[in-house]
Amino acid sequence: MDANQLIVETSNQQSQPVDLDALAGAAKLILNEHGITQGELSIAIVDDPAIRKLNKQYLDHDYETDVISFVLDEDESCGRLDGQLIVSTDTAAREAVDAGWSCEAELLLYVVHGTLHLVGYDDKTEAAIPEMRSAEAEFMAKLGFPIPAASLRESPKS
Repeated sequence: MDANQLIVETSNQQSQPVDLDALAGAAKLILNEHGITQGELSIAIVDDPAIRKLNKQYLDHDYETDVISFVLDEDESCGRLDGQLIVSTDTAAREAVDAGWSCEAELLLYVVHGTLHLVGYDDKTEAAIPEMRSAEAEFMAKLGFPIPAASLRESPKS
């Protein structure tokens, strides 16, 4: 890899069809708008059993989740970030019904949410949640998927 470029790699490790280019494009948009122009991000699309196993193995959480994000290496001084996102299509399919939009949009929201975590957004405290939700809404709208009127709904729980 050229050290002066940003690479987003995707892999679909489950049986449902997924628009990997759209997911990679969403992540690149967020990274670029946050000054990340170098590094490597991998996005793995998995099912619930796989994400549950990874959630337990790496975070000691014994349950399925929507998205897990890991910063592997970072150098803010030169706009470099290496990271990984793991997202579950099973969770997206279930949650999309409640949200009133497509599984594709829900999966995209997970990638947006996870990428925002990689660039420093947080949603672990009540004070941090509004900033995360606002950024999610901004990027989802830019990507052509405005968050449904149920905007009070919880977004990803990563």
